[in-house]
Amino acid sequence: MPKAQETVLEIDLKALQHNFEYLKSKFKSETKFLAVVKAFAYGSDAVEIANYLQNLDVDYFAVAYINEGITLRNAGITKPILVLHPQAVNFKKLIKHCLEPSLYNAKILNEFIEIASAEKQTNYPVHLKFNTGLNRLGFGENDVDFIASKLKETEAIKVKSIFSHLAASEDLDEKIFTKNQIKNFETIAGNFTKCIGYRPMFHICNTSGVLNYPEAHFDMVRSGIGLYGFGNSEKENKNFKPIGTLKTIISQIHEIKKGESVGYNRVFKSDAFLKTATLPIGHADGIGRQYGNGKGFVTINGQKAPILGNVCMDMIMVNITNIDCKEGDEVIVFGTNNTAENLAETAKTISYEIITAISQRVKRTYLK
Repeated sequence: MPKAQETVLEIDLKALQHNFEYLKSKFKSETKFLAVVKAFAYGSDAVEIANYLQNLDVDYFAVAYINEGITLRNAGITKPILVLHPQAVNFKKLIKHCLEPSLYNAKILNEFIEIASAEKQTNYPVHLKFNTGLNRLGFGENDVDFIASKLKETEAIKVKSIFSHLAASEDLDEKIFTKNQIKNFETIAGNFTKCIGYRPMFHICNTSGVLNYPEAHFDMVRSGIGLYGFGNSEKENKNFKPIGTLKTIISQIHEIKKGESVGYNRVFKSDAFLKTATLPIGHADGIGRQYGNGKGFVTINGQKAPILGNVCMDMIMVNITNIDCKEGDEVIVFGTNNTAENLAETAKTISYEIITAISQRVKRTYLK
């Protein structure tokens, strides 16, 4: 791998392919694969990731918002794109770009039918989200008759899939809860199919669902974090390859005397002589202030260097007292050894948060 000369997020597309193929090995060949590329493909690059996965013949993509889907369409993505949390104000744009909405309550269903009808659509594909315990978005099981009646009144839309979202599929202590979610979903999906007279696709599994609940793979599975290299457990993490390595360099080295402070508000005061390195990355790049004051760390020449003082907007300072290094040397913020999950744990958060927070001002490079 090339040495960094600036702050850069290096994306390993072969690792992405490995994760994709590992996940596919867990379900039947006829089961469809939906790749979740919302939030700039979890902080990497949605266009680059989606294009690569499209060439690997992924079946579906999902984004959170309509504008994310439009970006993919404008970049040449032709596979179906499910919009998980669409807003009615953008429905005309959604239809124009052949995106497929998740409809999750009566208001959003009525609004989409109205706009699809006005746009003279016939059998426009929609996806119905049902709440089975996450209590975030979704129709309830008692809404089946209402939805069926609305569908009988219009030819503007047709249900492409019925889906739900597992709340704790990575936590095997919550196995009873998860199995109840799956059972409730099967009941809802079965009742709904009887009411409308045809069978849409069913899907409920996220990455951990794919790994832990093979009985619930149904017609399609969805994966986000798994594609990017994390299996949501120590055991499964060994089977995945993190695709992103965040690198930077040492801009300057300082010698700090006993009693001197480092950084804003003089939060860190040295009780002995030490050496620090200043790095060109900060909270505007996605390294939040919660990683400061010795919680977070970077790796320099194979050794951990704790972050000193408050994280600045564009810089962090790290302790290199016992590390043999010089200005210009490469620094690994996270990667394949000390992963984003390892760094996230120092601030009591999760890998999702740190990787999706990497600013788009950080240069992306790709290993193919």
